[in-house]
Amino acid sequence: MVFSSISFLYYFLPVTFFTYFLVPRKFKNFILLIASLTFYFYGEPIYTVLLLISSVSDFFHSRYIERHLGSKKAKYALVSSVVINLGMLGFFKYADFLLLNINQLLGTTIPYLHLSLPIGISFFTFQTMSYTIDVYRGETKAERGFLNFATYVSLFPQLVAGPIVRYQTISDELKNRRHTLAQVSNGLKRFVIGLSKKVLIANQLGELSNIFRDSHEPSVLFYWIYAIAFSLQIYFDFSGYSDMAIGLGRMFGFSFPENFNYPYVSRSITNFWRRWHMTLGSWFRDYVYIPLGGNRGTAALWIRNIVIVWFLTGFWHGAQWNFAIWGLYFGAILVLEKKWTLKYLERVHGVVRHLYVLLIVILSFVIFNATGISGISSDLAGLFGFMDIPMISNETIYQMKNYAVVLILAVIGATPVIKEVYFKMLKHKISSILLIVIEPATLLLLLVSVTAFLVDGSYNPFLYFRF
Repeated sequence: MVFSSISFLYYFLPVTFFTYFLVPRKFKNFILLIASLTFYFYGEPIYTVLLLISSVSDFFHSRYIERHLGSKKAKYALVSSVVINLGMLGFFKYADFLLLNINQLLGTTIPYLHLSLPIGISFFTFQTMSYTIDVYRGETKAERGFLNFATYVSLFPQLVAGPIVRYQTISDELKNRRHTLAQVSNGLKRFVIGLSKKVLIANQLGELSNIFRDSHEPSVLFYWIYAIAFSLQIYFDFSGYSDMAIGLGRMFGFSFPENFNYPYVSRSITNFWRRWHMTLGSWFRDYVYIPLGGNRGTAALWIRNIVIVWFLTGFWHGAQWNFAIWGLYFGAILVLEKKWTLKYLERVHGVVRHLYVLLIVILSFVIFNATGISGISSDLAGLFGFMDIPMISNETIYQMKNYAVVLILAVIGATPVIKEVYFKMLKHKISSILLIVIEPATLLLLLVSVTAFLVDGSYNPFLYFRF
């Protein structure tokens, strides 16, 4: 089940919401747990057992770790927990990739497992690993109640695509959270905005990307339109989902961390990665980069740490070499910025710095969305005119006209312009009064528009289900 579906919007969510607020406080986590398991079972009936195994495993591992804190037993238990989590992730996500490479390298014909990827496994395994590691470090107490912990692991607003929520972030709210009308209202508003970003913008850009892939009249300009469209699509798709998750969390009394902060306004790649998928970046920083030594030690060790972290960051997104190349590409850019280019960038005009970031990022998502290494080569060749194709074609002009409005809206929406206008209006008496009417009317219009698109059966993928 996805948030951008009729079944979720008009059946699952209303029933869950009203049931949750009708029951006494002591039963609220139970309702959330049942709803979350139902939500996951709807899309992954067989793999729901993995979610339960992960919950049971890390619950008891953490209790054991805390009981033997400071001893080798605690360390062995931590290793056991991490091995189980990474074992599940590796088996279901990377087994066939490993077999493919073994077969290609050794000329063998080992049969593939053809396992479907459990939705959200990359997210909930990282969450549970961060929990046991934090208990081992003494940074959080082991949860005593299994109901609370299972609710944390399976919490449906952020279960399948994040943001990656650490236990210590919501541990107090799991046991004692407040519910107010303002909180529910703000959460609902955030949810509708995220839903609109996903359905009204990301899905339309996805259609344009697919049209490009199916085109029989490619051109250099069409390659660039595709590259820009996909870069915007993945932003609105994933940030829209994060908005929906954060909004749903607020509706049920939880404060999830922000995951995006207008990354396309960045003026360096270093700053871009402080704004893009922030919970994943902080996870790799705290649980991989710093334990490896961070930027301490020699330059060679620091570069090694960067390479490891960014290879893993890329590979986390999927079992294909283009994801690993994408991660290493950013790792190399970040090393160059830290050691050389950033000091020169600071001397040039902000517009130049901004264009530099956009070029780097757009090229990165061409790599990200390519089909294998050969796909990377052909897509980059098309962008830079190294293929036997025209600079422009009739289909390019036609599709530019068709999608001009959504592309313009996407570019504007990827900046904080609308947000800044909104807050300026709040500061003035007349415009703030007008907002009392305009804001709910706009949200209702957006919800009606989204519903119309979904009822029509329009293109409605979710990119991060692949990861």
